[in-house]
Amino acid sequence: MKIVKTEILINAGGFGESPEWRSRFNEICEAVKAIEWPPGSGSFTLYDQPGKERGEGSGVKPIKEACMSQLQRYGWKLETRIDVATVKIPGPVDATCKVKGRLLCMEWETGNISSSHRALNKMCLGMLKGVLIGGVLILPTRKMYKYLTDRIGNYSEIEPYFPFWQSIRVQEGILVVMAIEHDAVSLDVPRIEKGTDGRARQ
Repeated sequence: MKIVKTEILINAGGFGESPEWRSRFNEICEAVKAIEWPPGSGSFTLYDQPGKERGEGSGVKPIKEACMSQLQRYGWKLETRIDVATVKIPGPVDATCKVKGRLLCMEWETGNISSSHRALNKMCLGMLKGVLIGGVLILPTRKMYKYLTDRIGNYSEIEPYFPFWQSIRVQEGILVVMAIEHDAVSLDVPRIEKGTDGRARQ
C-alpha cells in the first residue's frame, strides 16, 4: 500500500514536532505500508474491476482490519469510545494510543463522505475539549476509490473543505489527513470480498 499525500490541517502547541508524535506517526505509516494483497505478495494489488455496481469492486473493511491488526501489535487500542459530546457519546474511533496524558486517534474511512466529515469534526472537538492530542484520518485517493465499495469517502471529495478545519484554533494538537493508494491493479488477483480477512506483513 502506498501513502501518496499527507496534509496537516492543524499543528498547534509543538506536539507536531515532538519525538512522541514522530514515533506514533511512523507506526501509522508502517501499518499502512505493510498492507498487502494477495497475502504474501509483498505489495497491494486490487482486482481490476470498478465498484460501482452491487457485488463488484473490492471490500473496504478487510483492508482497514489489516491496518488495525498491525497497529495493535504496536500497542494501540482498538474501538475506543471518546467522550467529546455533551449529549451523546459518539461511536468509537478505530485506534488510539495514550500520549502526554491524552489520546492520539486514527480513523480509517469505510463510510461515505459524510462519515469523513464526522470523523474530522469529532477529532477537532476532542482537541478543543482537551481529550485528544491529535488525530489522523486515512482515505483512499480518487484513483483507488473507483475500485472500492461505491461512494466510499475519498481524499478528493474532502479536500475542498480543508480550510474549515484549518481555521479551528486549539491550544495543542495535530490533525492530519492521509491519502492512500494501491500499488497496482490486475485481473490475476482475487477480489477482496466483504468479510474476507485482509492481512498485513508480520
